[in-house]
Amino acid sequence: MEPRGWLPLLLQLGLMWPLEALSEPQLRVFVVPHSHMDVGWLHTVQESMQVYVTDVYNSVVEALTLEKKRRFIVVEQEYFRLWWDGVTSDTQKGQVRQLVAEGRLEFVLGGQVMHDEAVTHFDDQILQLTEGHGFLYETFGVRPQFSWQVDPFGASSTTPTLFALAGFNAHVISRIDYNLKEAMQDTRELQFVWRGSRSLSAQQEIFTHVLDQFSYCSEGFNWDGEAIFPGTSPNDMYLQMQIPVTKDNIQIFTSFLVRNALTRATWFRTPHVLWPWGCDRQFFNASLQFANMDIIMEYINSEESELSLSVEYATLGDYFRAVHSDQVSWQVRDHRDFLPYSSDMHHAWTGFYASRSGLKGLARRASSLLYAGESMFTRYVLLAPHRFLNPAWGLQQLQQLRWAVSEVQHHDAITGTHVPRVGDMFVEHLSTGMEGVHKLMASIIQDRSPAHSGPEPGGHFAVVYNPLAWTVTTIITLTVGFPNVSITDESGHPVLAQVQPSKEMPSAYDLHVLTTIPGLSYRHYSIQPSRSSQEKTGEPEPFVAKTMQFGGRLRRSARQVGGSLVPVNNDCYIVFLDLDTNLMHSIWERQSNRKVYMTQQFMEYHTNSDVRKGPVSDNYVFTPSGAAEPAWEAVRMEIVEGPLVTEIRQYFHRKVNDSEPTFAIYSRLARSPQGSDGELLCHRIEQEYRVGPLELNREAILRTSTKLNTGRVLYSDNNGYQMQRRPYRDYKSNTIARNYYPMVQSAFIQSRHSRLVLLSEQAHGVSSQGNGQVEVMLHRRLWNNDEWALHDGLTLNDSSVVHPVLWLLLGSRALTSGLRQRSRLALQHRPVVMLRQLSEIVPRGSGSRWQEAVTLPSRVHLQILSIPGWKYSSNHTEHLRTLQKDRKHEPKADLRRVLLRLQHLYEVDQDPVLSRPVTVNLRSVLGGLGSVVSVEERSLTGTWDVNEMRRWTWSTRDPHHHRGNSSRPLPPPGGRTVTIYPKEIRTFFIHFQEH
Repeated sequence: MEPRGWLPLLLQLGLMWPLEALSEPQLRVFVVPHSHMDVGWLHTVQESMQVYVTDVYNSVVEALTLEKKRRFIVVEQEYFRLWWDGVTSDTQKGQVRQLVAEGRLEFVLGGQVMHDEAVTHFDDQILQLTEGHGFLYETFGVRPQFSWQVDPFGASSTTPTLFALAGFNAHVISRIDYNLKEAMQDTRELQFVWRGSRSLSAQQEIFTHVLDQFSYCSEGFNWDGEAIFPGTSPNDMYLQMQIPVTKDNIQIFTSFLVRNALTRATWFRTPHVLWPWGCDRQFFNASLQFANMDIIMEYINSEESELSLSVEYATLGDYFRAVHSDQVSWQVRDHRDFLPYSSDMHHAWTGFYASRSGLKGLARRASSLLYAGESMFTRYVLLAPHRFLNPAWGLQQLQQLRWAVSEVQHHDAITGTHVPRVGDMFVEHLSTGMEGVHKLMASIIQDRSPAHSGPEPGGHFAVVYNPLAWTVTTIITLTVGFPNVSITDESGHPVLAQVQPSKEMPSAYDLHVLTTIPGLSYRHYSIQPSRSSQEKTGEPEPFVAKTMQFGGRLRRSARQVGGSLVPVNNDCYIVFLDLDTNLMHSIWERQSNRKVYMTQQFMEYHTNSDVRKGPVSDNYVFTPSGAAEPAWEAVRMEIVEGPLVTEIRQYFHRKVNDSEPTFAIYSRLARSPQGSDGELLCHRIEQEYRVGPLELNREAILRTSTKLNTGRVLYSDNNGYQMQRRPYRDYKSNTIARNYYPMVQSAFIQSRHSRLVLLSEQAHGVSSQGNGQVEVMLHRRLWNNDEWALHDGLTLNDSSVVHPVLWLLLGSRALTSGLRQRSRLALQHRPVVMLRQLSEIVPRGSGSRWQEAVTLPSRVHLQILSIPGWKYSSNHTEHLRTLQKDRKHEPKADLRRVLLRLQHLYEVDQDPVLSRPVTVNLRSVLGGLGSVVSVEERSLTGTWDVNEMRRWTWSTRDPHHHRGNSSRPLPPPGGRTVTIYPKEIRTFFIHFQEH
């Protein structure tokens, strides 16, 4: 552009300002230097560290040390920790500590990664924040107070709630629907106070800033060039590089910056402009960056009186302190989220809800394994002595999986929006971490249950651990190689069990075992090949299930169905199957005595692959060519019936003559004996699916169609924490895709009398495209000729076979409201089964002496019980004093300090009984783990004593405060009895007595 004089420019841009803005104070432009460093996207973590990340930190520290006025914000702790632990010299460490102490190098967000907000579970969001915050506090004594969620594809209302609980004072987001962002800019509503939880409301509100249309990048101010990865053309190095600033061209740069800042100022209510400076993979030559920007900023500030504008390097904290000091009265936003995200009318970013389905499943299984391993290790360490297992080694195994699970929450990881080799990295890290925790679990069992020579070789010894803090009655399934088995418990008593041919391994058998396990406790089972008939002792053997097979049925019209039905039942449901179609026909729910007509089938959306012919689907976006079409021509069925479980196996063939099915549904109804605590077990239909391999450019869904009058209103969850109402909306373009939402753990549709709940083991996309319908996107396989995607290898040619799991709950609103929360946790944290050879069996009766149940009220969930292994003192003053001392002698990890987090499962008005506050005596509940010495209540990630945490308050236009901390005093420090209110998440350090 041509240089312009300042006054004409200001007069021209001043016309864009509201009239009252002309009398406001001069603008302060806060230039916030940053580098957006994806923890796996187009390149692996190792590649990024080698090519640019190390250079970013090295050169930034050098540049800031040379000039006091410079600032920088650091976001992703995985990269920073790798640099800090593996690269830095003692001199650099000292420089960083000085910069942090002076507030010139600021840690924002502070998690291991910038996590996705659509398909991550809130347990895992908390984990990755806790990992990063613990490191920062232990190393520097600092606690991040501002978020920087600038790249996730949509914003959840769970995230601001968690950040408030972590002690944050302000929250930054960027990617929201393009129409909404434009409207918010026009009305100057990009800043607001967000009350992300309708139950916590003002208790955990947080000031939120939506980046304007320029987002987090500052085009035209990058003198770095492009980071060169192996295989990249050297010519690409200059693609993004600006020419150096000189006296001949300085007005071009300055006018561009000033014009941009003035434009942004028209969209906000204070005379403070947040101007992010940086973008992806920038500042690997920070000295060059700052040298050029220094000249521009000095030039602008020399004209400050004429411009009524000043610029300054700033951290995010500098900016928000200025905004907070203005004491503006802000609008309040309720618990609604910003999902789904569309960047324009043709690009709805709802495809990633189901991209890389296999990785999504692995990530959640790893998270569940970590959850179980944490409490198992905690029990083990607290109940000394440790005969064979070194606790330091055990902590190392857990730490490796904590890091891997944290890493995969990155917004280009679990989302499936990365190149294949980066996906391989995530899988490798998760698999290695899971292997380590499996070894830890085996070592704990070995240490607590010493090997004992058994008389019957060839069998197995199963140890089953319940990681939930409630008694669980469920059916565990073991795979065995023989149909005639004998199974006994730790007391030598026969166990109720059922054996049947495995559904996908012809030479193997599924052994179903009914078990009841107290909270955080073990059961032990001995499984042996049964003796020959001549040697039988009269002990009952597991029942061998009977299999009924039904021939293939072709797809037919609705008028030709329902002539012959076969029932499958337990004490809660009767499922009717239509023998004319081999599909589900209806379900009778016994408690409400209502029959709901319901059928399920696999369908596919077809997508365009040629960008010249219109929009395409890819890893991120979902752009179907039309309505979904049936993906099968024939279905065959088997019913495997036994006293414990009846399994319905439906095999869907894409073509009539296909020998192998492309899709399958395995539905399971369980029967629990009289007197057992089997309410949750009875009130669910467990379904596992087989999906794939898909044909190219197909997006596979399971559509469940009912006759419920739902008005096309869907309810889906935010990160497993809370539900959102999703009414169907008509759009000018892309209506199907824009009515898709993430389902991290649950979704439901309902009529006046009945509700159908879907509980998911992993994240999927979910939608209600028709009245009484709910569909779940299970798998995607795509390819297109977009040059950018092909150049970077960012394709989704996923030919895998996936096995997602859903549980179906059907009943009245009152019934399902009570069952849904505990059932989703029963799915998420199923008992862990560990098998050992029978030659190492445990003597009968062993094991019970070293376990005592940990049992919480049914409304409260044990969200975490772990030994973090942190080395810092809980006393902040003492910890800061320790950091000032000689750092060569680091303190040891505190193995008697336990991190405990409790969550109330229900919303404030969800149920007249279940929504009541719950009082818990921590000393009593945890008595089975040891003697509790003291209790400290902490912030969400453990770094603040809640009695010392003072979050900023923001004036609002809606002063109404819902029940919360704002309306009740904090509990006394060290109190062992706590009262937990609806949807609260409370975090504690529990100190146990040394042995």
